[in-house]
Amino acid sequence: MSADVVQRGLFYEELEEGVRYVHRPGRTLTEADDVLFSTLTMNPQGLHLDAAWAATQPFGRPLTNSMLTLATLVGLAVAHLNRDTTVANLGFSEVAFPHPVFHGDTLYGETTVRAKRLSRSRPGEGVVTFEHVGRNQADDVVARAVRTALVRTQEGP
Repeated sequence: MSADVVQRGLFYEELEEGVRYVHRPGRTLTEADDVLFSTLTMNPQGLHLDAAWAATQPFGRPLTNSMLTLATLVGLAVAHLNRDTTVANLGFSEVAFPHPVFHGDTLYGETTVRAKRLSRSRPGEGVVTFEHVGRNQADDVVARAVRTALVRTQEGP
């Protein structure tokens, strides 16, 4: 006999404060990813698109667009924590990029639940504060962000 297992994120009740969820596999960010993301988002910064010019700058080579790094970091958590259980992102704070990300670096993510409470205005939903941390293949912290999201409870609306 076989059974179906439907993949989903965690409901509000399943998320535990203080628990660190480690997301694997990671995602290698390529030059093609960076060029596509930068051009799609209308960001003409030479640090992402002009290798010759970037070589004359302090890091000596192109940097990956920090917004691509942030989007990928949050994306790494979705299948594990938020797929089909998040109603909406409410906001981001404390966003930092303490170490550069270069083309070819692999981003690994981890998420800690900082706080959670039931919504006062939306029955069947809760407000969860996540801290996302991204590390590269050398274990350097390359990104950190705090995100608040509206998450369904098991009973839902």
